[in-house]
Amino acid sequence: KEKIGQLSQGQIYRPDCEKSVREGSIGSIIAGNRPTSNDLQRVAVEQSRLGIPLLVAYDVIHGYRTIFPIPLGQAAAWNPKLTEEAARIAAREAASEWIRWTYAPMVDIARDPRWGRIAEGSGEDTYLDSALGAAMVRGFQGKNLSDPEHIAACVKHYAAYGAAEGGRDYNTVDMSERTLRDVYLPPFEACVNAGVATIMSAFDELNGIPAAGNPFLLRQVLRDEWKFKGVVISDADAVHELVVHGISADDKAAAGMALTAGVDVEMFTATYRSNLEALVAEDKVPMQVIDDSVRRVLRLKWELGLFDKP
Repeated sequence: KEKIGQLSQGQIYRPDCEKSVREGSIGSIIAGNRPTSNDLQRVAVEQSRLGIPLLVAYDVIHGYRTIFPIPLGQAAAWNPKLTEEAARIAAREAASEWIRWTYAPMVDIARDPRWGRIAEGSGEDTYLDSALGAAMVRGFQGKNLSDPEHIAACVKHYAAYGAAEGGRDYNTVDMSERTLRDVYLPPFEACVNAGVATIMSAFDELNGIPAAGNPFLLRQVLRDEWKFKGVVISDADAVHELVVHGISADDKAAAGMALTAGVDVEMFTATYRSNLEALVAEDKVPMQVIDDSVRRVLRLKWELGLFDKP
């Protein structure tokens, strides 16, 4: 149960959040305000059985206290060094309130202006998107994740989320592997090469298989080809939405599909918490898969220095 807790993320505003932290059934949270985050961290370290610190996350997209132009606006400057400096300042300000993980940069190539989230990325050009994504990773993370003025980055949304049909969010994506590899994957690979600590899987389905349950994306390309060693987190509710997509019969099947496909941490929903223990007992999910994911989560917390200074 405690291992599965490390693979589950809670929402700070849920009434059962403190209880879940005390029981060790969540390992990370979406931040609220500084006192509340620190109170929950104290519960995790001093009142849970294992004392494993929480990883506190937040959407630090284009500034925290100091607000910079939206990423699409930053892209118009064609200046990676300026983008890197903006991310560095955002990281310093966020880290001052104990946020150590941001869900940025977004490097989805977006060529349909009807897609609203085009504002959160760098536009339509693969080369520019790659350069600016890597710059943001360097700015957020610095040279050493344990530096208390830097935070872990999370490149998103993996992959091809920006190509949703008709510009409709959550819609399907249908494309050749050549287009995927030539246009949509290079910015993610550039961020991996820049040392990004985490990656977020997308909401969309790619050629009929949702990203949160897609071993081609999460195992073959990301782990085997690119040798990514970090944490993969789902987007909000995306594991449960495998049921909505119609590819899983229920939440139990969705939990097994997502974890074995390569999603280490489930954001928000309790699909992992409610079902993984039974799936292990039924030999439908190998304990080794659980252990590998937990090891990646604990390694990230260690690299961030949370065990020394939670």
